[in-house]
This record gives sequence, C-alpha cells and structure tokens, in this order.
Amino acid sequence: MSDGGLQILDGTHLKAVDLALPAADHGANLTGARILDIAHSRLSSSLFGLSIPQTLNVSALSRIGVTDTDAFRSTEHGAEKAAQILRDYVTAITDELRDNPIVISVLDGSTLHLLLEDEDDFAMLAENLFTDLDVEDKGKIRKTEIRNALEQMGVEMGVPPFSEFPLLNDLLVKHGADGEEELGQAQFAQLLQSVLQDVEQELSKKNIISIQKIQVVNGFKLRQVLTKEEELSSIVEKVLQEKPEAKDGLGSVEILRSFLEKNAKDLGLPLIEVDEAVALLYDDVFADVVAKEKEGVELEKEELEKLLKEILDKFAEQLESNPLYQEFA
Repeated sequence: MSDGGLQILDGTHLKAVDLALPAADHGANLTGARILDIAHSRLSSSLFGLSIPQTLNVSALSRIGVTDTDAFRSTEHGAEKAAQILRDYVTAITDELRDNPIVISVLDGSTLHLLLEDEDDFAMLAENLFTDLDVEDKGKIRKTEIRNALEQMGVEMGVPPFSEFPLLNDLLVKHGADGEEELGQAQFAQLLQSVLQDVEQELSKKNIISIQKIQVVNGFKLRQVLTKEEELSSIVEKVLQEKPEAKDGLGSVEILRSFLEKNAKDLGLPLIEVDEAVALLYDDVFADVVAKEKEGVELEKEELEKLLKEILDKFAEQLESNPLYQEFA
C-alpha cells in the first residue's frame, strides 16, 4: 500500500484470521474480557495493526446479542462456549466492516521519501507553502509556521496529524522550529526539508495508521434496502404523504427524488450537497430510468414502488462500479 493512500477495511482482510483458542487456554474457562483480548489481537494483525475502534466493538457485540458489555466481560464461559463466542465475534466484526467499511491511511514514510528525492517537486511545494503562510506578504515568516506547513501537507502528503504522532513536536524542537526567528523562503525550505527527513525516518521505523473521516458509498447498503419489501413500501408511503405538502407542479418523480436526496445517508445513497459530481450522478440515474412522460404527473402506489426499485437498483449498479468517498463530520 502506498503511503498516504487510502485503504478500505471492508472485512475481506479478515478471511484468514485464526479462530482457534490459544493452546494455553484450551480446556479453561474464559471471561468475556479474555475472549475479546484474543479476538482483538488476531484481528489487529490482519488490519495493519489497527486497534478495534470502540464503536466497531460495540456494534459487533450487539450483533451477537451482547447488551451489557461490563457483564459480558466479567462472565466466565466454558472452553466450547468461549470458542463459539470468538468465532461469532470475529464474524460480527467482518459483517460490520462489510456493511460500514472503515477508510484508513498507513503512513510509512514512502511518500515523503519520494517528495524529498525530487528536488523540483519539493522546491515547488516549499514555495507554495511559504506563499500561503506569508499572509502579510513580507517575504518572511516565523519559524513556528513550520507547524502550520506540516498540518497543511497532512496525510495526503504523508505527514501524520500531531494528535496521532506526538513525536512531531519533539522534532520541531530539535530543529529549533519552535522559535520566533523569521525566515526567508530559502531558509524556510531548508528547515522544512530537515524536519521532513526526520519524519520520514521515524515513520519508516514505526508506521502510523490513521482512520479517515470518510464514508464509502459502494452500493452495498442499497442492495440490502432492495431486499426489504417492507422498507421499500414504507418509503413509497412517506413519498405519498409528502404530496400534499409539495409545491404546485411537482409530480411523484420530483417528490421521490427530493425524498431520496434528503434521506440519502440512511439509504446508502451519496450526499448530493457534497459536490457537483454527485448531483450529476442523480441526474444521470433519473434520466436513465424515468420516462419523460412520468415527470410532473402523479403515479399510483404500485407504479411508484416499481420506479423506486429501478432507481435504487441503478444507483447500486453505478456505485458498485465506481464507489464514492465522502467526508463526514
């Protein structure tokens, strides 16, 4: 995997996880806490060393019927039961990642190495950063602006967040980048280069895994919705209920689209307000599925439900071929 690139954890990495209890625990009663420790150790080794996020742990436990986590952790289970819980929990984590993939980046210094190796690319980067930070256009900035430069570079350029890589603070102190002395562009570039070289070396020794605030919209959730007749019928009912409140001239198709846009996240659709490309996707899907004569007219429930299925199926088809990645707060 390339440094700073995105990796989707969707459960496929967990196919080879060892589901057997350790030899030292064979035949012994195990607490829920011990079972989770075993599971998390096995899972982490298959997920780039990532610790299982608490939200993922809670969701997985809920899938296997655990509602009181504290009670589960303290309860002892016989060896056979413990082995079954271990298998069920790992399966639940796999299913949860399949339904709600996590996007991570693994920072190992390789992107910084490539950047520093290309003198022209680095010079251009340093010049652009200096220009952005020189807000007063004085031709000089304080040394402390190196911190802001690193934050601007961010994960995409291979620099981990300060919150996840506290050693960055030590490296800034080491290079005197915590002082108030002012630097010209050439001095700034030289100092930035020295700091980044140290960051590269440290990351090559110990990779940093960063969970990204990105939602993967890949059509999987839509496929689940399409298998639930009751949910589809409920959507149609809600669309029909919105008709009296709709503006004059809006037919069923327009009201249906408005409903899907407002409830996109719950249905597994991309959020239309994120960028123009998503709006174009909505336009393309509706243009491809909806006949012109249906626009501006009211449709009966049966016809509207059929149309809804066609639209969601088309969205799922498009998203399966070209998944979207959208940031969330």
